[in-house]
Amino acid sequence: MTAPSSRHLKSLLIRDLKDLKLLRRELEARVRLEQAREAARLAATAKASAEKELFSRAVGRVIALPLKHRPGFKASLQRARPAPVAEQRLRDELAVMREALSDDFDVETLLDTDEALSFRRPGMGPDVVRKLRRGVWSIQRQLDLHGFRREDARDALAVFIRDANKAGLRCVRVVHGKGLGSPGKTPVLKGRVQSWLVQKREVLAFVQARPADGGAGALVVLLAQS
Repeated sequence: MTAPSSRHLKSLLIRDLKDLKLLRRELEARVRLEQAREAARLAATAKASAEKELFSRAVGRVIALPLKHRPGFKASLQRARPAPVAEQRLRDELAVMREALSDDFDVETLLDTDEALSFRRPGMGPDVVRKLRRGVWSIQRQLDLHGFRREDARDALAVFIRDANKAGLRCVRVVHGKGLGSPGKTPVLKGRVQSWLVQKREVLAFVQARPADGGAGALVVLLAQS
């Protein structure tokens, strides 16, 4: 048998070295791949753990509900029902207030014949009107009727006076406007508002507001104690 030549041996050695290099590269690539997979797994585990911890903190303590162990058992979940709104009662109250305020009521005979046409209920002394004009009672709430139609203004005024009286307020202001934007430049609601206020039992007196408080476009109203 002929012995391999030195050239042939050298060729085999070079080929073996190349194979070893390729093998080493393949092994290194496999190691890097495994390391990347392990790092991704650890990152996913850490993320899931962090999300679980965050969810637990947000939810708080959870108590397991005891379930009856029987076939076909279904949990009965009841949603919280909103508090009932007495809409019919509110409509009835508004209807009563509407009926109580007549548009045909003649208020002129009850108004004091001064320049401001003030009003005080029988039994109230003239000093009440003077105190209202001087601002002895501070204005605690206001209703602005600018832009209201007659029916809407009447309803709004009735609700406003009722709520203010229930809240224990004594002095309020009602803005009816001066009628500058109305045909004929006349205050459309002024006379209506005076008539409606006289018909409200909660109203003890009212006067035209001072210039700083609206002047001829508003009334300062004194309410009875609730």
